[in-house]
Amino acid sequence: METLALKLVMTPALIAVASLAGRRWGPEISGWPVGLPFTSGPIAFFLALGHGLAFAAITATGTMAGAISQAAFCVVYARLVFRSGAAIGFGAGTIAFVASTVALERLPIPLLPLFALVIACLGVALRLMPRTVETASAASQCRPRGDIVARMALATAFVLLLTGVAPALGPRLTGLLAPFPVYAAVLAIFAHRIQGPAAAASVLRGLLLGLFAFTAFFLVLAALLERTGVALSFAAAIATAVALQAVSLRMLRLRVDEGGEGARLLSLGP
Repeated sequence: METLALKLVMTPALIAVASLAGRRWGPEISGWPVGLPFTSGPIAFFLALGHGLAFAAITATGTMAGAISQAAFCVVYARLVFRSGAAIGFGAGTIAFVASTVALERLPIPLLPLFALVIACLGVALRLMPRTVETASAASQCRPRGDIVARMALATAFVLLLTGVAPALGPRLTGLLAPFPVYAAVLAIFAHRIQGPAAAASVLRGLLLGLFAFTAFFLVLAALLERTGVALSFAAAIATAVALQAVSLRMLRLRVDEGGEGARLLSLGP
């Protein structure tokens, strides 16, 4: 009962804080905050409390690997959305995520080589993304009413569902499924409907930049959970993610500044 109460309070609170922080720093980075583990992090936390440190550590390793599946989703969605629209882009991106998940589940790799592979895949994904420039004035229109409440509800439902079925799925598959980009997909679809495909691609590029901190978070968590316990491992993982996320924020702002203040979204083609 106490764990359920934590899920119902902590998860929506984290999502609300993340969403408001993204707005405070500027709408042009709307995709960047969702790269942080605001749902997959709580999933690992609750699994550590409910199923033990070893189970949660394996889940953390799987979640780190799942960043590759997120990157596949982003690239496929962003490249197809220019030609085929949001629905086909989302569907194809989801298929890419599932295919990557199936491949990763059958490919056990030690923690440090897996980390190197994830980082390399994120770098390749950024190179494959359509090049777009987004500014604050254009992105500020991508804020449907009630979106924060909707995100909070979706996050809580996702955490409850995945932690509930985790024993049946096993720790690795639970971890691989945890990073499914629910919020990034919602943001991208809204952005596309309001401003066009370049806006959707910008959201997903922001997510990819945020995934470097995401990957480091779960590397630290997987390495330390069984050695140091829940409190110290999560504290170290959060500190690492925050530091790297600050670097990625700087990179994203430099990219936006290159587009020129007040410019509209520009697509250079997929």
